[in-house]
Order: sequence, then structure tokens, then C-alpha cells
Amino acid sequence: MEFLYEYGLFLAKAVTIVVALIVIVAVIAGAASKQKQGKGQLEILSLTNQLKDITQYARNVLLDKATLKKLAKEQKKEEKAKKDEAKDKSRLFVVDFHGSMDAHEVERLREEVTAILCVASDEDEVLLRLESGGGVVHGYGLAASQLQRLKDKGLKLTIAVDKVAASGGYMMACVADHLLASRFAYIGSIGVLAQLPNFHKLLKKNDIEFEQHTAGEYKRTLTIFGENTDAGREKFREEIEEIHDMFKDYVQSQRSKMDIDKVATGEFWPGVKAKELGLVDEIMTSDDYILSNYPKREIFSVKYTVKKNMAEKLGVSFAQAAERTVMRVLSQAKSWF
Repeated sequence: MEFLYEYGLFLAKAVTIVVALIVIVAVIAGAASKQKQGKGQLEILSLTNQLKDITQYARNVLLDKATLKKLAKEQKKEEKAKKDEAKDKSRLFVVDFHGSMDAHEVERLREEVTAILCVASDEDEVLLRLESGGGVVHGYGLAASQLQRLKDKGLKLTIAVDKVAASGGYMMACVADHLLASRFAYIGSIGVLAQLPNFHKLLKKNDIEFEQHTAGEYKRTLTIFGENTDAGREKFREEIEEIHDMFKDYVQSQRSKMDIDKVATGEFWPGVKAKELGLVDEIMTSDDYILSNYPKREIFSVKYTVKKNMAEKLGVSFAQAAERTVMRVLSQAKSWF
């Protein structure tokens, strides 16, 4: 029995050490990643050529030689007839934004937007494939402003949401001239959430004092370790309401025909219901929208990438594994907040 106890204690220590190492590596990798921002490179790929290759491959596999020969002749005639027209063909630039809680992806978005603005003409269009459940206010506010830069220059902006655009994600999505969503994508969550733990009672129970000194009545409204007051809580709620009002005003300015009071409750809806409420314009996936523009337009993918070193890759791998474990545990919960 004593052996089992000692073995269990050893195992617990080993697990603790491993978890600590994972956290340290993840923190180092995250810090290194932030330091490397701006040291990436721009990648522009022709999606038109990719679609041509896919089409040709499928035809070679599925069609007989006679049909292929006939199609080849027809293509030559079409290419010859449209040779002069192709010189003035408008372009569709495709950008991806998969947002995290801290919205650090905005640093790449601003590079991609700048690149497009340097080469785009008035006839061109930008398609943003957006996936985000929201996050920090200032981060997503800046991301929405980056998209506004495209509209200010007269470019048509289409945004497609295949999975989710909630809270800060919808703040970005509503900037679109034309907003698409798949049938079961989560749309909305026009609300503000703020929460933090308080350890004051625990510290008091263990005779641990906590001091905090501020200059300015509302420099710190709520604290994690000190005793919170009703006045501090009230001021904190006022600040949240102010941010919510700003959020509502911004969405209303982008989608004036929508009943903002009806949808700004913090709720989210699947794409079909979101369309009924005026949150989106059309039910369509990003894939279908791209295909609807092929081959009449030249389509390009614009992506700003930052290469990761080995330490960063290791940290990301550990972080992703930890996230998957947490999500598996949380998925068993009966409710979400």
C-alpha cells in the first residue's frame, strides 16, 4: 500500500513538471512570435490557375478522348475571342482571417490590405473568408478598421462566414458590402462580456494582506485580490454598457436597415435565421462564391505569412494539444456562458 502511495505521489510530481514545461515552452513561443511580427513575407497565389488545373485533371480522368479533343478546340476559340477582353478583366482578391481571442491576426490583415490597395483598381473586389468567435474589443475594433480601408478606397468588400462570426467577429463581418453565411454558421452575439475571479476571501482566510494604490477614482474599478465595492461594480457595469452602446451604434451604421435592438441582445443564430433578421444578406459558402466568379474573373489569394522557428512550432503544438484536451472536457458540460 505504501508503494502505491509513493508511486502515485511520484506520478503526480512528474505530471506537474511536464505541464509546467509545456506552459513555459508555450509562453516562450508566444513571446518569440510577437517579436517576429512584421518579419514575414507576402504570398499571392492564382486560384484561377488552381481551378483550371483541377478542372483539367477531372476531365482527363472522366472524359473520353473524343470529348476531350472537342473541348480543347472550343477552349482555343474562346481564348482567342476573349484575348483582348482578358486584358481588362477585373480581379477577385481572397483573404482569410481566422481570429483568436487577442486578435493578433490583425497584424497580418493590415499587411494584406495594404498590399491589395497598392495594386487594386476600382473594378476589383475583395472576398474575406472570416472565422471568429470574437475577443478583445480594441483588437477587433482595429480589424474592422482595416476592412474599412478597403471600402474607403472604393473597393467592393464581400465577406463570407462558413462557420462563425460572433461578437468581435460580427463587428468585422458587418463592414461588408455583401455578407454571406453558410446555412448553419453561427452569426451575431452583439454583446459584451467581462468576468474575473476574486481571491479576497481566500487571502483573508489565510491572513494574507493585499494592498493596491491608485491615483484617480476609477483607475481600477474591480480587483482580483482586493475587496471589491458596490461603487466599483456599478462603475464597471457602466463601462460595459458604454462599450455595448458603441458596438450597437457601429453595427447600425454599417447595416442601417436592421432592427438593432432586436438583435443586440448577445444572442447568436444560425445563418438561415440570421438572414431573416437582416444580419446577413445571402446564404452561400465561400467556395460557391469563388466558383461563381470563375472563370469570368482572375482570382488571387493574398496571404501574409510569418515563418516559425522550431521553438515556436513546438510551443504551438503543445498549446494545440492542451486546447483540444480542454475542449473535450468542456464539451461534456450541460451549458455554456
